[in-house]
Amino acid sequence: MDLEFGKSLDTSKKDSWKTALLLAYQSLGVVYGDLSTSPLYVYKSTFAEDIQHSETNEEIYGVLSFVFWTLTLVPLFKYVFVVLRADDNGEGGTFALYSLICRHAKVSLLPNRQVADEALSTYKLEHHPEKKSSSGVKLYLEEHKVLHTALLILVLLGTCMVIGDGVLTPAISVFSAVSGLELSMSKEHHQYAVIPITCLILVCLFALQHYGTHRVGFFFAPIVLTWLLCISALGLYNIIHWNPHVYQALSPYYMFKFLKKTRKGGWMSLGGILLCITGSEAMFADLGHFSYSAIQTAFTFLVYPALILAYMGQAAYLSQHHHTSYQISFYVSVPESVRWPVLIIAILASVVGSQAIISGTFSIINQSQSLSCFPRVKVIHTSDKIHGQIYIPEINWVLMILCIAVTIGFRDTKHMGNASGLAVMTVMLVTTSLTSLVIILCWHKPPIVALLFLLFFGSIELLYFSASLTKFTEGAWLPILLALFLMTVMFVWHYATIKRYEFDLHNKVSLEWLLALGPSLGIARVRGIGLVFTDLTSGIPANFSRFVTNLPAFHRVLVFLCVKSVPVPFVPPAERYLVGRVGPAAHRSYRCIVRYGYRDVHQDVDSFESELVSKLADFIHYDWHRSQHSLRAEDDVMSHSNESTSECRLAVIGTVAFSGTPAYEIEESVQPASVSVGFSTVESVTDVIEMEPVHAVERRVRFAIDDDSESDVRTDMEMQLREELQDLLAAQEAGTAFILGHSHVEAKQGSSVLKRVAIDFGYNFLRRNCRGPDVALKVPPVSLLEVGMVYVV
Repeated sequence: MDLEFGKSLDTSKKDSWKTALLLAYQSLGVVYGDLSTSPLYVYKSTFAEDIQHSETNEEIYGVLSFVFWTLTLVPLFKYVFVVLRADDNGEGGTFALYSLICRHAKVSLLPNRQVADEALSTYKLEHHPEKKSSSGVKLYLEEHKVLHTALLILVLLGTCMVIGDGVLTPAISVFSAVSGLELSMSKEHHQYAVIPITCLILVCLFALQHYGTHRVGFFFAPIVLTWLLCISALGLYNIIHWNPHVYQALSPYYMFKFLKKTRKGGWMSLGGILLCITGSEAMFADLGHFSYSAIQTAFTFLVYPALILAYMGQAAYLSQHHHTSYQISFYVSVPESVRWPVLIIAILASVVGSQAIISGTFSIINQSQSLSCFPRVKVIHTSDKIHGQIYIPEINWVLMILCIAVTIGFRDTKHMGNASGLAVMTVMLVTTSLTSLVIILCWHKPPIVALLFLLFFGSIELLYFSASLTKFTEGAWLPILLALFLMTVMFVWHYATIKRYEFDLHNKVSLEWLLALGPSLGIARVRGIGLVFTDLTSGIPANFSRFVTNLPAFHRVLVFLCVKSVPVPFVPPAERYLVGRVGPAAHRSYRCIVRYGYRDVHQDVDSFESELVSKLADFIHYDWHRSQHSLRAEDDVMSHSNESTSECRLAVIGTVAFSGTPAYEIEESVQPASVSVGFSTVESVTDVIEMEPVHAVERRVRFAIDDDSESDVRTDMEMQLREELQDLLAAQEAGTAFILGHSHVEAKQGSSVLKRVAIDFGYNFLRRNCRGPDVALKVPPVSLLEVGMVYVV
């Protein structure tokens, strides 16, 4: 028995290692494309102007020492050993850190937060605090509202710099790779060849985005692997052939010697050295596609050694060549016999690295949009099998135009490197700041630990950041300008969204008003389902009262639908829907809250409509079953009748196991998919009744009216259940109307000039020129009813 157990344990370990190695191999093409191509331009950017390569080799040895320790401290120590552990249910990136902080401290500015959201399985807290060491920091953050806004601005700054990096990285990567042609043609021809070829490659790269990376993704890992092996072999060759003692330059002594000799010029040249860690943030941002062990293995055992060998090899070559006929660049250290193959591999690797940052830009804009921090854009999912591969047409073409403009406008690696370096360091500073908060609030470590982390890595990054700022007039102005513009757009959109929600909250209609509507007031109920979209999680929205005022009729089955985002990456499908009644059962009005995480894929309208009706049928069956059970137990007999004056508590309707036999089966001809339902033990949690999967065996129940089941109907309650299910089925067959508010927002009288400019001009301009809510929610135009609303905020 023990031997068999030992064999099975060894087999499982081998399988896990095989999986980790396979993921590590696949991560090369997605995560490390940008980082692995940095040797193309680091030395060239560093020696562009501020320092000169001399006979003493003090400069090249000092730069090599800086590169080595920067790669060791930031990507290896900071990211691999610390930041990658700050994942949000396996997801990484700026928004993952922000959502972690928001779950552990009440600092979120998302308006429609519910206690029920905390019951989500993905809403787990990292550790339950056993000590009160972090309570002071937490209370201070929660009490000062201005810190909530400051934290959001910090997150938006990091987001904007990632988008800026999406403009700069493709330009500098492809340009640096193509610039290898300068060694194979005259200077006159080189000037007219590199820019057009770079622009052509960029146009092709962006034009192919709508096909998705899954079609050519299997080429990415072999390309980057070939490139890493190539630069490793070149590095070893140059070390052995030109300077076997170059390893001595890895000593920190050469950094101090470098700064002592070059002084201000050496400090300013750090703006080029920092480019050796461009792409490090991708290890954390793309964590959700792979695993911690896969990314750690790939970087520690392949990417890191390959990069060190590449930089050492270039330094060894340059230490013996002080008067090269061309500028210092990667290609001068490549033997002429293999220069063309290396050039082709470099171009392919730069395209792969550019593809990764473009996909990352799409992803972070989609996350921003889900948290109401970015205007609505059309998101296309390019792969049904691989999660997270998306394409945003508007953003794609804007990125392409900006990339080409940067390439034509700057025309050299120096200016592009200055711009890219500032964007990279800003993102890293934001990540360091947020991680220090995670250490206190989520990991419950003493504040001194977070302070040491912040001071150690923050001081390194501030040193490089200050060097980048000195290049403001030489290209670094571009990411600052882009960030200011994007932050203004994102903050105005988020601010106006919150003000709209507050207006809806203060102007919502009471439930008594809804229940009073009837034939006596000239209000008719028409066949079909009316889906009233609202941001409110309780109460009747003002746009519905305006709809009834202008059109005195509404649908037989009325559903107040709230599609909201919660600060988690994913919401399990079984926990997505919160359903409850609005008024008594006879009114046929319901509230449904559909919850999505910031990385969730929103369903198309056909599958969403069918699933919503299924969840309503599940809830109706459950609610009558619960009421019947409570009446039999004589527990609060009047509870069901009291629901006529207030909204029923919401229930999580998902794929759960049903412990009893359903009274009816419902056959829905218009809905091909049957629904797995059932209800186990029910626990009340303030405003939510949550039903979690308990039994391993699930029963699939299809709801349809069976005429032969008349003999089973013994109670009046069962008859009412049958009638309600019949009404729901008839309403679905009659059709569904989607009722949305078409809003115009105005700043109220007495508002400041800044607020009036932001709301009256900024927000309304963005609203008119971005996708409408019907497009974002994928509502068919033939079923759309828009209600005009003026919001005075």
